[in-house]
Amino acid sequence: MKTIVIVGGSKGIGKAISKKKLNSNKVINISRTEPEFKHVNLTHYACDILNDELPDLNNVDVLIYCPGSINLKPFTRLKIEDFKTDYEINFLGAVKAIQKYLPLLKEANLPSVLLFSTVASKLGMPFHASIASSKSAIEGLVKSLAAEFSPVIRVNAIAPTVTNTELASRLLRNDNMKEQMIERHPLKRYLQPEEIAEMASFLISEKAASMSGQIIEMDCGITTLKI
Repeated sequence: MKTIVIVGGSKGIGKAISKKKLNSNKVINISRTEPEFKHVNLTHYACDILNDELPDLNNVDVLIYCPGSINLKPFTRLKIEDFKTDYEINFLGAVKAIQKYLPLLKEANLPSVLLFSTVASKLGMPFHASIASSKSAIEGLVKSLAAEFSPVIRVNAIAPTVTNTELASRLLRNDNMKEQMIERHPLKRYLQPEEIAEMASFLISEKAASMSGQIIEMDCGITTLKI
């Protein structure tokens, strides 16, 4: 039974990953909000990743960092504070978690780290300057750490398109907006968090033992297809 630490495992994608892995793993959730679900294998630590000290743990086999933001504004309305906040949530929080648990990961059997980027790092879209910048930093971090930590620790990321979570609710708040989002994607759909949990489960498993430094795009075709 592996110990999987999920930062931000109470909601959205983190919640879907937590629920998928609970039956056969020990899951430690670190977030401000207590999960609405219970399980004998679930331990929750209340923690604000940006302001609190992360809890001391005994062992960590997998670290998954899920917190993110969707701060969409015209560039002329973005303040320096917006860029700083998105960078802190999306990038510096991940750095903080990795630095905290790196000694334990180095001692684990086949350890891995999983982070999250966005399709906006590959596909230029209006109003995405702040979030695309901070997530692009994540992609650079993945490549650098995968090289630095090899062959001991694998480091990968998933770059999803719009996903049906609370975080993206403003983009999917009515049927018309949902239909527009569907039409934007060549596969005529957007993502559900459970789909990303499936990919996450694969990437942290021994089945992906040959994969490190990879950014896996789950884009419903939007960054790769023109039809």
